[in-house]
Amino acid sequence: MSSFDAIESKMEAVGLSRAAIDAFRHCVEVLESKQSMMIPEDEISPADNIADWDTLVSESPAADAELLSQAVLIKLNGGLGTSMGLQKAKSLLEIKPGLTFLDLIVRQVISLGEKAGAPVRLLLMNSFSTSADTMAHLSRYAAEGFADASQVEMLQNRVPKLCVDTLAPVSFPSNPDLEWCPPGHGDIYPALLGSGWLDKLLAAGVKYAFVSNSDNLGAQMDTRFLSWFAKSGAPFVMEVTRRTEADKKGGHLAVRKSDSQPILREVAQCPDADVPEFQNIEKHRYFNTNNLWIRLDALRDFQQANGGVIPLPVIRNTKTADPRDASTPPVYQLETAMGAAIQSFPGACAVCVPRSRFFPVKTCSDLLLLRSDAIEIGADGLMSLAPECGGITPVVLLDSKTYKLVDSLDSLGIPSLKNVSKLVVKGPHNFAPGEPLSGEVMIG
Repeated sequence: MSSFDAIESKMEAVGLSRAAIDAFRHCVEVLESKQSMMIPEDEISPADNIADWDTLVSESPAADAELLSQAVLIKLNGGLGTSMGLQKAKSLLEIKPGLTFLDLIVRQVISLGEKAGAPVRLLLMNSFSTSADTMAHLSRYAAEGFADASQVEMLQNRVPKLCVDTLAPVSFPSNPDLEWCPPGHGDIYPALLGSGWLDKLLAAGVKYAFVSNSDNLGAQMDTRFLSWFAKSGAPFVMEVTRRTEADKKGGHLAVRKSDSQPILREVAQCPDADVPEFQNIEKHRYFNTNNLWIRLDALRDFQQANGGVIPLPVIRNTKTADPRDASTPPVYQLETAMGAAIQSFPGACAVCVPRSRFFPVKTCSDLLLLRSDAIEIGADGLMSLAPECGGITPVVLLDSKTYKLVDSLDSLGIPSLKNVSKLVVKGPHNFAPGEPLSGEVMIG
């Protein structure tokens, strides 16, 4: 494909792997083909008959040391959290005094290994932006074996931004970094292959990977579910949970009518006319938590059979070369979602998990709740609701303009939320530390 030559040369020049280049070639071919990237409502059915996590877990024994030695916990750790005003790895955000996401991930891994009587493998998928900060922080865990990048780090790839008119890689000499963009978390598949980690893990006898976002503290490798997954024979399992009004813009699970294969549909893949149905949480009841279980040998076999590529749906975003300057050239940023691989594996399925396995921090509202007394974090790094919450997570809605950046929480203060069902704060306010609140509270 001669039109890809310039793109390929640009990617080779910065040392990107053949797997990364071939994966991006697939994305560009989809774009050039002008085939629809949309998933219309009339081509899908709502997902139904989803297995229940609690049932599967209750019926499975905990994984033994031998099985745990065949598993790896992979955390996506490439985000900077710039939307919250951070200029470092988001996983280094402090949640409780002296404790970051990364500290709690390490605590969870160490505790899990101690309970199982076998070390648990941790692999962080860092980006070029988060690698240095992350590894510097992990130096404090050298004695536990987490400070060696060759043992715990896999670097995310990057891909060129493409000129809208020509699909050539954009040139931006004043700031060459702006010529590149992240490829989306679907990059995990070419990253595993191109980095050599897939072969390395399989050679070490590792068959099962549990993948989740580093900002989701609810996602820990459950040894009972690992036991079920190993026995199930499923090549790929997606953890989904019931959608609420707060989730109606997130990607949902569906079934493709043409072959009854489960698929993931993101809002960017939904035609405008179908958006109301996309957001119908009673019809499309399950959304992707981005917690995935993957058979690594099945992944290797599929990639080998498809030229090293998982042919994921492509999401096209139209932006400007400098996202802060509307006068710069318009570009396409192509990305893929790792959960979309559910459509590629025959036998792939979804399991409905408790909401407690999905607790990401995307906004200051999420962070305030996590920092409050409504959330307890044990010595093992596990998160739980305070008993006073009665099993129901308080809803926190802070004014998105006033409390957009992490630093804004310093002036707000942290009240007691363990007896709160809902807290809404409109405009500036200041709580006394631990100020007791209860029921539904509206400020401003």
